[in-house]
Amino acid sequence: MRTLAWLRICAIGGQSAAVLVCAFWMDLGIPMLPLLVGVGSLGVFAVFAAWRVNQPWPVREWETIVHVAVDTLVLGYLLYFTGGASNPFITLLLVPIALSAAALSVPAVLAVAALAGIAYVVLLRWYVPLPMPVHAGSGFSLHVVGMGVNFVITALLLGFFINRLARSVRLQQLEVQRVRERALRDEGILAIATQAAGAAHELNTPLSTMRTLLPELRREHAEDAVLGEDLQLLEDQVERCRTILREMVAFGKAQLSQEPEKVTLAAFIHGCLERFQLLRPEAELDLQLDEDAARIVLRTPPGLRHALLNLLNNAVDASAMNQSHAVMLVARRHGEWLELIVGDHGPGFAATGELSPLGQSQKQTGLGIGLALAEATAERLDGQLTATNTLDGAQMHLRLPLAVVGSNNESA
Repeated sequence: MRTLAWLRICAIGGQSAAVLVCAFWMDLGIPMLPLLVGVGSLGVFAVFAAWRVNQPWPVREWETIVHVAVDTLVLGYLLYFTGGASNPFITLLLVPIALSAAALSVPAVLAVAALAGIAYVVLLRWYVPLPMPVHAGSGFSLHVVGMGVNFVITALLLGFFINRLARSVRLQQLEVQRVRERALRDEGILAIATQAAGAAHELNTPLSTMRTLLPELRREHAEDAVLGEDLQLLEDQVERCRTILREMVAFGKAQLSQEPEKVTLAAFIHGCLERFQLLRPEAELDLQLDEDAARIVLRTPPGLRHALLNLLNNAVDASAMNQSHAVMLVARRHGEWLELIVGDHGPGFAATGELSPLGQSQKQTGLGIGLALAEATAERLDGQLTATNTLDGAQMHLRLPLAVVGSNNESA
């Protein structure tokens, strides 16, 4: 429909120019008033079509056929007053058929072709002869010139608009491919989540058993200080595992309730860092939090905290490959976006000619799903997750629109 709208505007300009040239420059005795009425009627319909294209309701195929029929009828009306089928511009009736063949179904193309064919047959029998200019020596040369101009116009129209249609089809195919890949990835994440839920349910029993036995073992071996420290460490680790399982259950309930918590960005960041320090006590974190951004109130979706923790955990692993424990977290506001930047001092991402949005990490450990989970969270929140290499490592940029993650009261 948009292609037809642009084509209709070009047709109005070309038809107006053709009428004026024939009447005033070539001195042809063509009926000016009926021709201008036809061009004006097409202009009114073009205004209506432009309004229709911008409306939210979907465009049906039959509606497209109606628009093509109006264009064909107006063109036939103009050709009727300018020689009918003997006019060299009669082949412009093929343009709607070509455009329909590139975008519509077979029955629709047959309907458009039948309409153009009927118009051509009618113009073979009924038309107003095209008068010759008084100073012309031969009407054949005028016909040849008209055929040449018609050929150029047809070639430009078909080349340009069919290229636009083909480009739109390619973009739609790429979007379908991205949606399919995203669905496959989400299906894999769902399978992992299902397995994780089952594992969490099964792990609760052995963890409870260990939580009961470890204090008894410490009491039985109270005289062995070294063993007592080890048992205390195991008891802390068991308690940590139980905390993780409780958070998994709370995360699932929050997902089902669809009620995100409302906290300031500062509280959210510090809450994540407290959890991160428990998970990776060896990490040396450099936090850079803008004062203005710190007061932003977030409607924190449950997955955002885990996405940030995954990025921080990956950064620590990457820095460790270069014998470093330093990582960086930058939280700032950039226009209508919230940016969370996690930097490391590792070997960076391997670029094969061109760095992909997430590149290929040099990391050798881990399950390999941290980045996938973080990317899925970013896409679900209409955000972006990109990776860039720096002079001494790499950075992950998580950009989220404040319209999605921000509260109505953005600052507190």
